[in-house]
Formats: sequence, C-alpha cells, structure tokens
Amino acid sequence: MHKLTIEDIDLRGKRCLIRVDFNVPFDQYGNITDDTRIKATLPSINYAIDEGAKVILASHLGRPNGRVAPNMSLNLILKRLQRLLDKKVKMAEDCIGPEVKELVEEMENGDVLLLENLRFHKEETENDDSFARELAGLADIYINDAFGTAHRAHASTAGIAKYVPVAAAGFLLKKEIDYFNRSVSDPMRPFVAILGGSKASGKIGVIKNLEEKVDKVILGGGLACTFLKALGNDVGASFVEDTMLDEVPEIMKKAKEKGVKFYLPVDFVVAERCDARAQSKVVPAQEIPSDWVALDIGPATTTLFSEVLHDAKTIIWNGPMGVFELDAFSRGTFAMVHAVSNSYALTIVGGGDTDVAVHRAGESDKISYISTGGGAFIQLLEGKKMPGVEALTDKKE
Repeated sequence: MHKLTIEDIDLRGKRCLIRVDFNVPFDQYGNITDDTRIKATLPSINYAIDEGAKVILASHLGRPNGRVAPNMSLNLILKRLQRLLDKKVKMAEDCIGPEVKELVEEMENGDVLLLENLRFHKEETENDDSFARELAGLADIYINDAFGTAHRAHASTAGIAKYVPVAAAGFLLKKEIDYFNRSVSDPMRPFVAILGGSKASGKIGVIKNLEEKVDKVILGGGLACTFLKALGNDVGASFVEDTMLDEVPEIMKKAKEKGVKFYLPVDFVVAERCDARAQSKVVPAQEIPSDWVALDIGPATTTLFSEVLHDAKTIIWNGPMGVFELDAFSRGTFAMVHAVSNSYALTIVGGGDTDVAVHRAGESDKISYISTGGGAFIQLLEGKKMPGVEALTDKKE
C-alpha cells in the first residue's frame, strides 16, 4: 500500500478513532452467531491500546436508515467485545454530540470507548460534510480498519479523512489489500477464478477485469445459467438475467483471444421449485425441463471443476455454486469448498456468502485467506478504486 498504516504513527496519548466493521449476524434471540469481523479488528485495537492511545471505536450495524433502532444498537456487541479484549469498554449513547465529547475528554491512555451505531444518523451514508467534521473532532488520528465498508463513500470512511491531521490503514485493511494485490497483481500460475451466485449483473465487471489476469474461469450458480442461455441453451425456469445476455458473447470472444479457458456446468441438480421438499433430480445441462429450476451443480460438474483446480497455484472464489442454504442443494458448493481447501494453491475466498459456505463445510482453517468484505471484495475484483482507501494519507516517498 502507498498509504500510511497504523504502525507509521505515534499513537501515545492521542485520541485514535478506529472505524471498525462490527456488522455481525444475530439469531432470533439477539445472540451473535459469527464474531469473525470483531476478532479481525482485534490486532489494530490491541496495538492502539498497547501504544497508549485513547481508542474510540466507530461502526455501523444493520440498516437502520437514519433512525434509532434498539435491535441494531452496538450495545448488543459490547459484552462480546469486552470478553475478546479482556478489558472494560465504555459505551456512548450516540456517536456525536456534547455527551460523546465529554466521554472522550475523560479518557485516559489505553481506554476504549465504543460509539453508538453510526447509521442512526442518515448523514453517515449521505457522506454529510458537517457530520464527518463532527466525527473528526473527536480524534487526533483516524484509522480505517473496516474493509467491509471501504468501498462506500460514507462520512466515517471517506469524509472524515479530510478533517483529521492524519488518516491511516489498520492491520485488517492493509492485510486485505495486500492479499488481494499478492494474488491478482503478481499471481502464481495457473490462476483460477471461481465465480457463482445468482446474479450476473454483479459479476460481469469482475469477469471483464479478471479476463486480463486469470488463466481459467469456473462459473456456477445462476451466473452460469445466464451464460448458458446466452450461448443458446435452454435452462428451463432457472434464474437468468436477460439484460446481461448480450454481454456474454463479447466476454467469451475476448477470453478466447486471451487464451483464458471458461468452464461451465455440464449437469445440474434441478427441482420443480426452490424448496427442500420439492422433487429433484440430476440432469445434463442441455436437458433441464422447461418448468424446472437449476439449484445446484451436478456430480459430473463437481468432478470437472475439481479437475480444473488440480494444478492451480492461485484461486480466488466469490459466489456459491447453488442454493447451499438448503441441504438438498448444498452438495455442489460444499464439494467445491473441499476441492479448494485441499488444493496446493494460495486460496482467497470472499463475499457472495462463500465465506459462510466455507465455515459451514468446516474447512475455514485450510483457506489461505477469507475476506471480511462482500461488496468491497467484489469492487476489488472489478479493479475499481475504493473511497475508504483513497481518502487515507499517502506515504511520503
């Protein structure tokens, strides 16, 4: 990275506002079901504590759309955060205002203060200048360690950087970008991209960018159905984005010119409807019944895709192979998880619920890196700049 990082700054005695991503999932009883994102920020938080900073943590949770919603309060995070830090953390009732300023003024070196949900203010997502300036007024130093929101031009990710003396990347943000650059900018080859999920519209930009870099592309999920239909196949009642069909021939033509090999499913698990209790069967990709839907890749496809990965040295994966949330249609995605995890490649997984599938398959320890970002990961794959990174202070040459 050509941006300052947390290690480049003297933190002692400074008010250090760290933008974290505590947007974690909860069950129906209000219990955190996956605290990966909280754990991922601990290196930056603990470093700032050890260096004697006054640590102010800012995050969003859910989409309250500018209103106060108790079921999206960061109070729900507080106990878990304290346990993981093994330290008392104070909680503010808001993220701006005189009461928050007073709490900050009372802080001693090494103290930690958690601000209330940033998105309780609509000005956060609007990147409102006054709101950004007020957040910046709480800090001497700003650290962005929220990769999952770095692709958003929000007040706490981009706007704030204009009003603080120095803005730098935390360990997580740096790690995410370094891993991505390592895998895409100068990959060990063969370099394979696995892309799935339901919508083609969110992946066309990714495919176009990766075509310049990869050796092989594997397509699954609804994305594959869109490609198959564009190439003249009948995919029955499977989900297809018709507006994307005209993009496919040009993509395939360019891939051929570049020597990039595309792999599409040769069979599917199809059902009468997207329901675990619906009648299902395995059929060749060219023989999907007209009123049935493809919900998973079939066994022949999993064998083919696994063979494609056999000699891979770098693998990037975004998007499941089917509706893996339903057990009846999870085998294809889980087979790919095992194939990726057992490969002898640098493996990077992110977004599109792929990280959930990896954890559910029990193979997370075998993946080189699991990204904490969904949309941010896709934006990197598309080759786009990220406002939350661009706003940080440049390193001096």
